[in-house]
Amino acid sequence: MSRFLIPDEARAQHGQAAGLESPSGLLTLLDRWVELGWLRALDSAMARFLAEQAELAGQPAHPLLLLVAAFTSHQLGRGHVCFDLDVMAREGFNDALSLPPEDESVSERSLMPSDLLAGVSRADWMNALEHPLLIADPDPVGSNCPMVRSGAKVYLRRFWDYEQTVFHCISDRLTSYQTEASVSQDAEGPALAAALTALFPANSGDIDWQKVACANAARQRFSVITGGPGTGKTTTVVKLLAALQHCAMSSAADARTLRIQLAAPTGKAAARLNESISGAVKGLDLGTLPDSDRLRAAIPTQVTTIHRLLGAIPGSRQFRHNRQNPLLADVLVVDEASMVDLEMMARLLEALPGDARLILLGDKDQLASVDAGAVLGELCQRAGAGHYWPGTSQWLALRAGYPIPEHLVDEQGKPLDQAITLLRRSYRFDQRSGIGRLAAIVNQGGVRAGQQAREVFAAGYADVARVPVAASDAESVIQAHCLDGGPQGFVAGGLGRVDHGRAVAPPAGYRHYLSMMVAQRPDRGDSVTVWDQWASSVLAAYGRFQVLAAVRRGAFGVEGVNEQIAASLKTEGLIASTEGWYAGRPVLVTRNDYGLGLMNGDIGIALTIPARQWTGKEEVIDPDNLVLRVAFPAGDGSGAIRWVLPSRLHHVETVYAMTVHKSQGSEFEHACLVLPSRMSPVLTRELVYTGITRARSWFSLILPDERVFDMALERQVDRSSGLGEHLFGR
Repeated sequence: MSRFLIPDEARAQHGQAAGLESPSGLLTLLDRWVELGWLRALDSAMARFLAEQAELAGQPAHPLLLLVAAFTSHQLGRGHVCFDLDVMAREGFNDALSLPPEDESVSERSLMPSDLLAGVSRADWMNALEHPLLIADPDPVGSNCPMVRSGAKVYLRRFWDYEQTVFHCISDRLTSYQTEASVSQDAEGPALAAALTALFPANSGDIDWQKVACANAARQRFSVITGGPGTGKTTTVVKLLAALQHCAMSSAADARTLRIQLAAPTGKAAARLNESISGAVKGLDLGTLPDSDRLRAAIPTQVTTIHRLLGAIPGSRQFRHNRQNPLLADVLVVDEASMVDLEMMARLLEALPGDARLILLGDKDQLASVDAGAVLGELCQRAGAGHYWPGTSQWLALRAGYPIPEHLVDEQGKPLDQAITLLRRSYRFDQRSGIGRLAAIVNQGGVRAGQQAREVFAAGYADVARVPVAASDAESVIQAHCLDGGPQGFVAGGLGRVDHGRAVAPPAGYRHYLSMMVAQRPDRGDSVTVWDQWASSVLAAYGRFQVLAAVRRGAFGVEGVNEQIAASLKTEGLIASTEGWYAGRPVLVTRNDYGLGLMNGDIGIALTIPARQWTGKEEVIDPDNLVLRVAFPAGDGSGAIRWVLPSRLHHVETVYAMTVHKSQGSEFEHACLVLPSRMSPVLTRELVYTGITRARSWFSLILPDERVFDMALERQVDRSSGLGEHLFGR
């Protein structure tokens, strides 16, 4: 009889299957879950490898331990840092798998985790999580077990190490602030006050949280500036860098300019920050600050990806810059920090010199990173309530000139609270903005959020439209909406709208950029500059509208919607084909290509242009030789175009529709969010919020089932991790 048998009475009572009778029985069940799409092959392979190693050592692993290994691996793939037994016991072990799978054709049921684990007690779990070769408590001397158990949380060791690195590196910077910052505050105080006064004009109204954020970040080596869309994060950081450079250049003891590095997690986010920060620096009013030309020149505008900054070593997970070879930086700014996963944050903190400042920017309410961890969200989980110490409040009032509201002051605040500043005013969305109101409701979530959102759509806001669809006509509705942008769904057909004093062009779909591509096409003999300007205009026109999907598969996923849109465009004669390369095909880069200078998330459009020849002095047009090339924006704010041979693009996909995850770091004039017809594990209020806030002027929601929308707004991303507990002492 197997030593792994559970009590007979429990098995009889719950009809428990043979999955827990032996390691081989469990592995067979895991393979079945892989076939159904509930589990990844990698997760089953992880459990199988550990079972084999334990068997070879003569110490067989308990099936529950192997099940936890598979669950832990699978949870990593879904963004969780660890597998939390207490959470799963409370919410149901079915949540440990990808249920329901995105592939709607899979209808067969197998033994569910809830059935398999019925009758298994917490004591059973804890007893099973004992194996000298496979799992260990945190930091036992000499242990190299592949898994770590911390209370009810189970980690793969690598991710336990990452979490500890992030915790200790941030804690060290916070401790440094508490013990040493008062000296630097006194030394730089007058220069900082002068800089803030010059950079922020006097305001007798509400608190200028941008100024408060600058003051707070200037006094410590670790800080986070978070805020929703339109709160001015880029403007704030440019003024902060100006203030820091002014303080450094004014120092009597060590007058010099700071070495400042700017980074973002993806190429798309880096390009966007590059463009926006270049414009912000050019328009920066330095007021009465001396030597303004030198000061402006000392604010960098070149942004790189974190991978490139750290020096990724091909074929490995290692980087050239690390604890032994730190970055040459006095200040590091990381934008779109919500997209930075735990591993990358650990690598970044390790490579940053101890005396350098790290400033994180991002929207705490956006979707977390695709990979494991929700670092920014955990850091900012208490940001709304402030929790500033009285001393922090007094210092900020002295330097920023605004008293901190009493409800944000807390004598029991934590050290990390003092490093976080929330920008609380949106300059993009006002009381007339349905997008802003909708985003706020979705962000709040709850059981009434769906009904409140429907009230927004019904309230006559000019910038939002709800597009309900029935299963019978879903394809035709999606095609019609994406062709022309559904102006009939907006107030007055989207005409005559003025926002912040500017006229807003009515909503448009993909017909707009394809029609413009033909109508404004230059003559064959026109110059290189004219053709580049045309390509830039086509790219800009394409950027007016973007379809976002929550899932990849199914009729309402990226794959299905892309096929539907392409078919309708071909039927309308706007594109020549739906397969291969054709003029007008928009493509999304899915992997960094440093050789081509293209980054994951970059969008280009295939265009037919005259071939070009290099004369030795300049590039000239060959009007008799037409070729297909893919135009990408240079991404440096110059408006230049990078032309690439289609045959050199190995990692691209058609992008009439993209996932909400892929849209992070981007903004579109009109964003259309397509939700699936049934619930999916990825559907949460953070995903819907992120989709809504990609829209600048128009937002439309294609909704096949109201219940899915309501359930999504009730669910919040809650990634299992121990980082918040470590940082906030819980």
